[in-house]
Amino acid sequence: MPPPLASWTRTAENMIGGFMRLIGQEEKWRRLQESRAIPRVWAWFQQHTHMAYHNQYTLIDQEVMYGIFQAWNKIRRGIPDCFAGLSGDFDDQGLSFGVLQWNFGQGSLQPLLRDMINGHREVTESIFQSNLGVLEEALDSEREEMMLFVRSIQHPIRHYLYEPWGGMFKSLGRTREFQNIQTRYASGLYNSALALCEEYGLWSERAVALMFDIKVQNGSISKLVKSRIFSDFSALPGNPSDEDREVRKMRAVAIRRSEAANPRWIDDVKSRKLCIANGGGEVHNIDFDLEEQFGIRLASFKR
Repeated sequence: MPPPLASWTRTAENMIGGFMRLIGQEEKWRRLQESRAIPRVWAWFQQHTHMAYHNQYTLIDQEVMYGIFQAWNKIRRGIPDCFAGLSGDFDDQGLSFGVLQWNFGQGSLQPLLRDMINGHREVTESIFQSNLGVLEEALDSEREEMMLFVRSIQHPIRHYLYEPWGGMFKSLGRTREFQNIQTRYASGLYNSALALCEEYGLWSERAVALMFDIKVQNGSISKLVKSRIFSDFSALPGNPSDEDREVRKMRAVAIRRSEAANPRWIDDVKSRKLCIANGGGEVHNIDFDLEEQFGIRLASFKR
């Protein structure tokens, strides 16, 4: 059976700072600290997730996932840059944007932009102005033409967006309307991660984190990779403990999905996913302990 719930120290440094360091956003966390907005954000977060009234807590709870995104919306000093995160074509995805770095290359960013334009046109027009028509034409174009456009508005080597496009996307990410759209799409990925856990017979919070990372970073698990994963499952020892079997299965998922990644990124993908599967490890030269820092445990996600 899964081990009992463990208590841990809940601070802004552990909860928010640790998460941002895990995904490689140390500089953004430092800038948020300098803005002096963290105490007010943390106070709001505690109030709305009832952390002041409960001794146990897990980051993978869906209510808490909503809470952490909404907490950033309450920042007034220090722009919530996680919602306006913007990167260029360094990874051949054209442009990546938002808290989960949705991108043009995989086709994951276009639905969010269309929802924003269709649902909040006045806000979008106030940001993009005469360039809104250009953006709409790009969204409606074929993938090859769209990627050519996206690459034309950024530096070909350093991959930063030229102005006014960089500023316009940043401004978009700072609107409440687009932050709400990002939160809605993020919750969809979370639910998809839960479904993948059911599909692969996984029961732990750590497994939800692993599947969520796969949904965010890789999009899916192909039929071929799935067959290799289940072949690994069938070769597992016959009588391990529930916890040992869960970890071994997560490692199989992590390794097989990593092997199917772009060869350029296999090592990075594998280190991230094995860190989650093992409950800790080194990612981007930083050591992590998922339970200590984030409350992500080898315990059942089912309440």
